[in-house]
Amino acid sequence: MKRIPSFNKIWRNWLRNESPRRSVIQWSAPYKAGLLVICFVVAIISSWHLLVEPDLRPGILAPFEAIAPKDALVEDSQALQQKRSDLVPRTFVQIIDQESSNQLRELLTRQLEELELVAISEDADRIGPVNLNKQERNWLTKRSKSSRKKWERDVKQASERMLSQGLIKTLAFDQLKDAASLHLSLLGESESPARSLGSKLITNTFHGKSNLRMDPARSQRLLEELITKQGIPKIQVKRGDLITRKGEPISTQAYEVLDHFGMVSRSPRPITWLCGFGEALASCGVLLLIMRREKPCLQARHGLLALTLLLISQISKVWFGAAVSPLAVIVPPTLLISQGIGTTSALAWMAIASLQWPVSVNGIGEGRLIVACAAATLVAFQGGHIRSRAQLLQMVILLPFGALISEWILLRSQIAPALSAWGKLAPNSEELIHEALFLGAMLMLTILVIPILESTFGLITRARLMELADQERPLLRRLSREAPGTFEHTMMICGLAEEGARSIGADVDLIRTGALYHDIGKLHAPNWFIENQKDGENPHDKINNPYTSADVLQAHVDEGLKLARKHRLPRPISDFIPEHQGTLKMGYFLHLARKNDPSVPESRFRYHGPIPRSRETAILMLADGCEAALRALAQSSTDEEACSTVRTIIESRQLDGQLNESSLTRAEIELVVRSFVSVWRRMRHRRIAYPMPTSIKK
Repeated sequence: MKRIPSFNKIWRNWLRNESPRRSVIQWSAPYKAGLLVICFVVAIISSWHLLVEPDLRPGILAPFEAIAPKDALVEDSQALQQKRSDLVPRTFVQIIDQESSNQLRELLTRQLEELELVAISEDADRIGPVNLNKQERNWLTKRSKSSRKKWERDVKQASERMLSQGLIKTLAFDQLKDAASLHLSLLGESESPARSLGSKLITNTFHGKSNLRMDPARSQRLLEELITKQGIPKIQVKRGDLITRKGEPISTQAYEVLDHFGMVSRSPRPITWLCGFGEALASCGVLLLIMRREKPCLQARHGLLALTLLLISQISKVWFGAAVSPLAVIVPPTLLISQGIGTTSALAWMAIASLQWPVSVNGIGEGRLIVACAAATLVAFQGGHIRSRAQLLQMVILLPFGALISEWILLRSQIAPALSAWGKLAPNSEELIHEALFLGAMLMLTILVIPILESTFGLITRARLMELADQERPLLRRLSREAPGTFEHTMMICGLAEEGARSIGADVDLIRTGALYHDIGKLHAPNWFIENQKDGENPHDKINNPYTSADVLQAHVDEGLKLARKHRLPRPISDFIPEHQGTLKMGYFLHLARKNDPSVPESRFRYHGPIPRSRETAILMLADGCEAALRALAQSSTDEEACSTVRTIIESRQLDGQLNESSLTRAEIELVVRSFVSVWRRMRHRRIAYPMPTSIKK
């Protein structure tokens, strides 16, 4: 009986793209946990509004056409709120604040105490709490202590009457002084020293101060009384009236009418929320599936980046609501993913981000979202082919302008006016211009952030590959100076590997850059490798120890990885260093070792690997093996002889299991063979022997 395949086997077979030997990099448990957490967070944020918000609200597009079932008078909350705002300045009720009144009483008491010191002082020039004229000073010093105490009580009684009536801090000084003088009228004429001094003291203490505070409860009661007296605004609805039309934004008044007739559900919707949550969670899983389908060697950090961008976009949609710009939310992340991961992954991200839109798009409905998706699709296809920062800058300038023109043409033209997507669009030219400028700024910010994300998430863009392939970079300059033979060998392999990659549609930029760095480990001991040796004794012959020689060969891989880490080479480039050797045998030294000890294990004389896990590293391994053999062919060799030589080398690699995880098919290997021979044919082209000038011969 045939067994049903396990889920894990189905999963891995689905990820294998072009060959049953397609390599899939396993993710560690911490990375899997992090990806799962972000997926859950994205799903919760995307579906939260389905659980805590009403199914309808002002501003969103109406999902159905609503007709009034009967006549009704509905309270107009928007007009009521406006009336409240208008009446608030007229319903400001204040009461006496006892704490402030006590503070003012204490201040007046201290003023009277200071005035008492002036009265009993023998210093005629002593400064008092208020400016005293000559008559007031004479009156104060000549009065007995009991008389002054009686006067102080009269002043305090007058201040109490004023405090009980309430003080306004904005009252003018002279008006406050006149009021204090009126309260002290029992002390004599207005010009008498007792009355004038008391009014000065009270005015100096109370001016600019208040003992009033607002009473919210009384203010609210007064506001409600005024609203009741004037009448609550009502919306008159007749039976059969159209409340909302499907596809049009719901106004505040329409929402009030819908709520009055019970068409708005405020109760939690667990089933709807669960469906939305499951949809968002499944979308995250599909995104990861598509990314791994496109790149089985995808690192977990790349998945974290894509999900984090999706999380940021969902937060932006929920936070800014209908004011969010679809162009600014969808296009820049699509550019980033297409640059660092691939076109298919960018298109998948764009589709999921647009389908998971939680709020209506303000002003022009679905039209703006459609334009944003079209712009993002263009970015996804072009972003993966951009090979320089200059082309990125051109996109930053041209894309917002193109999006602006597209929105203007599409949204101004009467395309399918009966459809909700286009028929009820109301574009505003100023709003569209601001949106285009904001998109340009976001794209510029994305370009500035790309180098940071390259190092943080291990991304490798076309522009980065072109920069690393510059032969003036310090590491490559050092290779050309200290190991010129290795550098020449590297350049020959570059030509073979590039043509091989081009013939099967592999990543030419990646293999060119990886080929330049694949042998940098030979810098640790360049003279131990035959291509760098000049006339003289071979170091391997001098030590006459195959084990040490094998360790030296392995060391060029280990030292190469150290140099790659030191110079911060991206992971896809540093993978070429060990994988171009895979686990090949060091046949010559194994033969020498077995002369002395036939029982020597073969594994002792094999490179540590790993074997090539991508088409690019496999092509480089084949180019590295074929380069010396092709150069050694005689000038009279035919294409058939060259093909036979290349096939022999490649078949030996296949029989040794070196191509098992590379995903190269037989058809692709045949194309690689022919491309290698075509490069060899160019390398061995004949030249005409030009006659030497007579002066040079002499």
